[in-house]
Amino acid sequence: MRTVKIGVLGVGRMGQRHCRVCANLRRVHLAGVYDTDEAQGRHVAQQYDTTAYTDVDALLAAVDAVTIATPTPYHFELTQRCLERGKHVLIEKPIAETLEQARALTEAAEASGLVVQVGHIERFNTAYMELKNVLETMTPLALNFRRLSASAGSNTDVDVVLDLMIHDANLVLDLLGEWPAEIVTYGLSVFTETVDHAVAQLVFPRGQLVTLTASRVTEHKVRSIEVTAREAYIECDLLNKSLLAHRQTIGEYLSHNGRGVKYRQESIVERIQIPMFESLFLELQHFVDCILDGKPSLVSARDGMQALELVTLIREQAIRSLASPLPTPLRMPGVTAAPVL
Repeated sequence: MRTVKIGVLGVGRMGQRHCRVCANLRRVHLAGVYDTDEAQGRHVAQQYDTTAYTDVDALLAAVDAVTIATPTPYHFELTQRCLERGKHVLIEKPIAETLEQARALTEAAEASGLVVQVGHIERFNTAYMELKNVLETMTPLALNFRRLSASAGSNTDVDVVLDLMIHDANLVLDLLGEWPAEIVTYGLSVFTETVDHAVAQLVFPRGQLVTLTASRVTEHKVRSIEVTAREAYIECDLLNKSLLAHRQTIGEYLSHNGRGVKYRQESIVERIQIPMFESLFLELQHFVDCILDGKPSLVSARDGMQALELVTLIREQAIRSLASPLPTPLRMPGVTAAPVL
């Protein structure tokens, strides 16, 4: 059986999760790890019975592919080095620190013929995957994404839009398959000097209304998607992996012992079964399958770049709104919205 030799660049909290999964993944050999903290690298390598490298190029010479779980400022340079050495790459989100870097990496990835996947892990959340299946036969009218966290333990190195909302930006672009025609964003600064709570309202060319809320000031962790469609109202809980479809039935008139007529209308709540798989396991297995079986990646470099493009527009508005309570709607050139058909 063919196997892929994978190396992990960056073995902090996320990188260690990559090591754990790769060490137990079919058709994979965890061939080595690298971290700027050499002691940390040796510790993790010993834990997963692999080799700790102190030089990136030495690790690249020993592997077929890498996962990059370093801080975002290192993504661009490391990904370039990997592509130049002919290595397949999975990059944790966001794809790069700036849009210019993201565009350059996308061009290089598409020209390389290698598998370059961006770690938008929610695309492999089984609740989201089932939601996509359900919506294939429906007409979405409005979508509400909520991604809320407590302040304790939140990443305050970047604003909440780049930290949290980027997940849902990728999901909504995947679900609707097009760019919004109009964006209005409001932001609040609570615990830091940047945006800690943001609400973005998007209008899409076919008329769908989308609300994205990201916060790190709540004491309740929420990861949810609510879809109002013509055919049903859908509640998707990404955290607890549940999916409910509220459907309307046809009303009926009932005769009650000849003494009158009553009208009854009921709704049905359908609980859709969700397979219980770890999202990171599915994400990394997909990466390996793309390498060995020639499948196209579900989350390409271009997908990662477009998610970063969208949140860049959103966060610029959110930051401006800290000074002005009434941000001007951002209308996309050449894109107009129409009523939902």
